[in-house]
Amino acid sequence: MGVKEKLSVMQIPSILVLGFVYVAYVLIGGVVFWKLEGDLGMKDVSYLRENKERLLSTYPCLNQAGLEAVAQVVKDTSKVGLSLKSNYTADGFWKFTSSAVFAATVVTTIGYGNICPSTTGGQIFCVFFALFGIPLNIVVLNRVGKYILAIERNISDFFEKKTSRKTCTRFFIHFVCYICGAVLFFIMPMIVFKQQEDWTNAEAIYYCFISLSTIGFGDFVADSNPDKYYPDWYSFLIASWIFFGMAWLALVINHSIEILERLNNYFKKQFKKNDNQQGDEADGTADKNPETQMEEEDEITQPPVTEST
Repeated sequence: MGVKEKLSVMQIPSILVLGFVYVAYVLIGGVVFWKLEGDLGMKDVSYLRENKERLLSTYPCLNQAGLEAVAQVVKDTSKVGLSLKSNYTADGFWKFTSSAVFAATVVTTIGYGNICPSTTGGQIFCVFFALFGIPLNIVVLNRVGKYILAIERNISDFFEKKTSRKTCTRFFIHFVCYICGAVLFFIMPMIVFKQQEDWTNAEAIYYCFISLSTIGFGDFVADSNPDKYYPDWYSFLIASWIFFGMAWLALVINHSIEILERLNNYFKKQFKKNDNQQGDEADGTADKNPETQMEEEDEITQPPVTEST
């Protein structure tokens, strides 16, 4: 068996372990969501059924077919971004600023789902637009992330030259950059969304992470409430925040992956080192005599020789 075959065979157990951890992690998450949201979901279903029965009893002229027709009108109205609460008529989702934000959500693969093209031409264009826009977005985000990382490393190198503790300095610079990024892409947007959307702090932070991580559930979407008037700068601010925030969060995730890989390599080296030491000790105890043991102890106790620079 060659070296490559041995390495491939040795990697199989680690792959199985990672697969087991991944499946277990997903299943544990499903159980937690099931316990947290399952009971509330059943309460919501029963509450909606009671409201339906109350609505039909309050308005006897409205039968099941009429209720379904009203629900379809409400669904179609909300789908295009219009409001039924007042006589105020908005421009809908497909104004220029909202369309630009939608284009940004397409190339960034967020895909909230609250707005989507309904015409044949729009759907076909969306396919080709995403086909070329997604790779372009990845390339640009990588370049922006590398540029941000270069700035961070230059700052770190500058302060490392001023101090003697390079490891502590680099850790401190990374920590400060993480804090500044969290303030810029989470705390400040949270304040803006709280004012413009009337969200709570938890809802705003939740929306920020779901958007920047490209999960994009669509339960909370900024600049999409038809009962509110949004200034034009708001859409531009959201598009810019999504782009730079995704670049920063991708950089943080890459740093986290790098840290995990370094820890994995460190523990592997320590494990191999311990195995080698145990093997050497087992082989050397029978061959060593008291004189050689005394010579090795003298070498260990002697201070290391430092070269003058």
